[in-house]
Amino acid sequence: MPENLVDVLIYLYENYLDGKPYPPKDQVALEEELSQAGFSSTEIDKALRWLDELAAGATQELYRPYARQAMRIYNAAETARLDLEVRSFLLSLEQNGILEPESRELVIDRVLAIDHPLISVEEIKWVVLLVLMSRPGCEVAFSRMEEMIYSTEPTFH
Repeated sequence: MPENLVDVLIYLYENYLDGKPYPPKDQVALEEELSQAGFSSTEIDKALRWLDELAAGATQELYRPYARQAMRIYNAAETARLDLEVRSFLLSLEQNGILEPESRELVIDRVLAIDHPLISVEEIKWVVLLVLMSRPGCEVAFSRMEEMIYSTEPTFH
């Protein structure tokens, strides 16, 4: 049985957010469907709250503009949850033009909102995809990320 927030997000993306039929307009009906799919009410609530917070963050200018050549320094709390492989992957996404600094910061914010002690590269990929989908002007980067997720070829990092 799937039991984490990222599983709920992946389910929602694959069933509703990638251009397929819209989810039920009634949140109770959506929660019931997710429950029938095997998700706990706790994880459903967390996922829906996470998506609401993503939508709020995607439309706000939460971060000041960054110089393109600026380097991101992670604090102790971030490095405790984002291991070297994940941080390297984020850097490679930025270097390859998939993430720009503002989207990277939103990704980090949304990843830290997931209550896992350590986030995997696979989970990061889904968070990046959802962040890019929510940000206007990131359509090309979104397509590249979606291709990366569904590709059988190894990704860079």
